[in-house]
Amino acid sequence: MIDDAGAGSTLVRRLLGRELKGLREKAGIPMDVAKDVISAGKQTIWRIETGQNVRLRPIDIKGLCEAYGASPEQTEILLGLAVEAKHKGWWHTYGDTIPKHFEPYVGLESAARRINTYQSSLIPGLLQTPDYRRVLQWEDSPSMPTEEIERGIELATRRQARLVSDDNNGPILDVVLDELPLYRAVGGPHVMSAQLHHIIEMSGRPNVRVRVVPRSADMHPGLLTGSFVLLEFPKHPTARLTEPPVVYVQGHTGALYLEKPTEVDEYRNVYTRLQRLALDDDASKRVILDIAEELAQ
Repeated sequence: MIDDAGAGSTLVRRLLGRELKGLREKAGIPMDVAKDVISAGKQTIWRIETGQNVRLRPIDIKGLCEAYGASPEQTEILLGLAVEAKHKGWWHTYGDTIPKHFEPYVGLESAARRINTYQSSLIPGLLQTPDYRRVLQWEDSPSMPTEEIERGIELATRRQARLVSDDNNGPILDVVLDELPLYRAVGGPHVMSAQLHHIIEMSGRPNVRVRVVPRSADMHPGLLTGSFVLLEFPKHPTARLTEPPVVYVQGHTGALYLEKPTEVDEYRNVYTRLQRLALDDDASKRVILDIAEELAQ
């Protein structure tokens, strides 16, 4: 079973950052002034406020709270969050393997309650078999040592463990896939056939749903947005402390984390339209199984 200790540290840093940013803006203090309070650069203030992995010293948090006019109660809460944010997530042991732009995503994914993803070219990471993923990693980094490749496979396996946990704490995974990539025999027919059978097996779980947009579908919004992931998080007893949804869009050398409500709503609308275009569960399974059997011949 996966050890989720520290899985929420990413959310804690983001919550602490939002609270500090709110206090700063309410006090009318620009970043250029805030940075002098803790003798740091403007970039450090930005990193704190956006929940980046940055050193959070209690003396700095206390100093910012005093400068922003926070009440003693608010200061105590934020200091508590700063302590909690120091707890490392399990993925930090793979720091030598995870690209810097992807590390925040792993933390967010580990804390997400619902994961909606549209994939137009590849199988989503949470459903990839080790053989399928190994081929992708070799293609992306052909000179990477075998040991590092296998570390990447191990990381992927740990990410997937939440989906099959027996403690009912796993996320809901809702996947919409274009049909055409299912024919792309990544790693050869045998590897791809096994990958497709794995998707069918996983889609039988109560928390996993996979639907296929048929190749007969006309122009649709997913062709414009490309692949993306919409992450939603558990509700906090105090509503304003609930982590807002995040849209993750991965590029080859970087990534976008979209959080503005207007941006999230746009992607949510696209996902809803893609769901309407997709085949139902049974029809999707038949398509995937037919392709798997065709590849296996």
